[in-house]
Amino acid sequence: MKQAPFAVVPGRLLWSDLFACWADPVQVSLSPECFGKIDAAAQTVQQILATQRPAYGINTGFGKLARTRIADGQLRDLQRNLILSHAVGTGPPLSDAVVRLVLLLKAASLARGYSGVRRAVVTGLLDLLNHDILPLIPGKGSVGASGDLAPLAHMTLALLGEGTVRFRGEWTPARRALEHVGLRPLVLEAKEGLALINGTQVSTALAWHGLFMARRLLEASAVIGAVSVDAAKGSDEPFDPRIQIVRGQPGQIAVAEVTRALLRDSEIRRSHLENDPRVQDPYSLRCQPQVLGACRDLIVNAQRTLLTEANAVTDNPLVFAETQEILAGGNFHAQPVAFAADSLALAIAEIGSIAERRVALLIDATLSGLPPFLVEGAGLNSGFMIAHVTAAALASENKSLAHPASIDSLPTSANQEDHVSMATFAARRLDEMIQNTGTILGIEWLAAAQGIDFHRPLQTSQRLQAVQERLRREVAFYDRDRLFAPDIEAAKQLVLAGAVSDSCSDLLPRLWDEPR
Repeated sequence: MKQAPFAVVPGRLLWSDLFACWADPVQVSLSPECFGKIDAAAQTVQQILATQRPAYGINTGFGKLARTRIADGQLRDLQRNLILSHAVGTGPPLSDAVVRLVLLLKAASLARGYSGVRRAVVTGLLDLLNHDILPLIPGKGSVGASGDLAPLAHMTLALLGEGTVRFRGEWTPARRALEHVGLRPLVLEAKEGLALINGTQVSTALAWHGLFMARRLLEASAVIGAVSVDAAKGSDEPFDPRIQIVRGQPGQIAVAEVTRALLRDSEIRRSHLENDPRVQDPYSLRCQPQVLGACRDLIVNAQRTLLTEANAVTDNPLVFAETQEILAGGNFHAQPVAFAADSLALAIAEIGSIAERRVALLIDATLSGLPPFLVEGAGLNSGFMIAHVTAAALASENKSLAHPASIDSLPTSANQEDHVSMATFAARRLDEMIQNTGTILGIEWLAAAQGIDFHRPLQTSQRLQAVQERLRREVAFYDRDRLFAPDIEAAKQLVLAGAVSDSCSDLLPRLWDEPR
């Protein structure tokens, strides 16, 4: 489904712009105000060439070969050779959603007017995006410094009419897709190949994918966690606003507010208000605001970093037309993205970790008061016994995947590039963690819904009834043992698709508001 068109204002991309591009194919235009700066920087490159002054990547080799001077007649070959030699990625291709973000982010960065490329390069990227011609970009092969060289080289191949693209749902040669929509391959001029592959756009796009999904998982966890509270006949006292306010953590305050609203007017809760011998619930129920709130704050902080990076100029060298200077620096180093991705990994792992503990609680009859393993006739039926084992396995796997990638570094390019960020892996590994946590939350949702059904005729709150009904449209009550894997997969896909969030779409935006 095509989104409504929007204009890219370089340096002022919004969260909503990025989400729209990630969620569906888009139609994007370039704000005309940027053309003057683009043209001025491109003219500066030509003026530098006219003086015969050596300038890195413009009339010299790259990396350790920066001292090698290139003749004027070979400058186009230099840029083309750069792309062909650097397109050495491996592994499964990036998803369509991530590739769309890569194209948008790279176009927006070049359009800032500090890269020395012609406007045809920027509009060429947007042409690919607008025609939904998506380059095949292997996911592996970048260390997150000197830019995402290999994956961005694969992106650039499509502009040249080389390589493979995804077009109308099929892999096809890039030149054929360009011809089909009336586009011509681009011939790169001085500096343009280097500007296209030197930058953090692949790492950043992968991190944005992780962030969008982390937000979705947090919302699902807040809702499903509330269902678990009611299923286990837990108390809503720990969510009292006074408890949260005296600590002052914004995420904690927001999660508690949403949880109170989700549980409000539950018949199940009213049934045990006065006759419950338990003084306090286990931490996985009681401390949801503290744990999920901390995850929320990590996600918000990562979002700030990534929004800055989405609007940044991250290639090298940079062209400052006003002073006719070309300055070499290190904006391609993706350390901020690596740290943001590692933070998201911690949040995603912890969302899954506390959910697994709630599953363990619900299947334990001594803690939950529900039938053992959430099934009648336990013994003859195993119920949720091994579903919990799956949740435990995935929670443990996430702990290994959450190990910081940003603290690793291997020197490359004959020690010229001697410290790197590993941001691309830091961000790419988030998707595997998302799949794991989505499965854990799906299992918890099934378990908690089972508990709610066991409390009938008492009803949960109206909001959580809607959540219950959404699941039951896909998965029936577990009355006796059956093939369970399809049910778990169905619940997982609902979580990952945002169906839990959609069930409470009027309430969940409060999770991301600053506390009042």
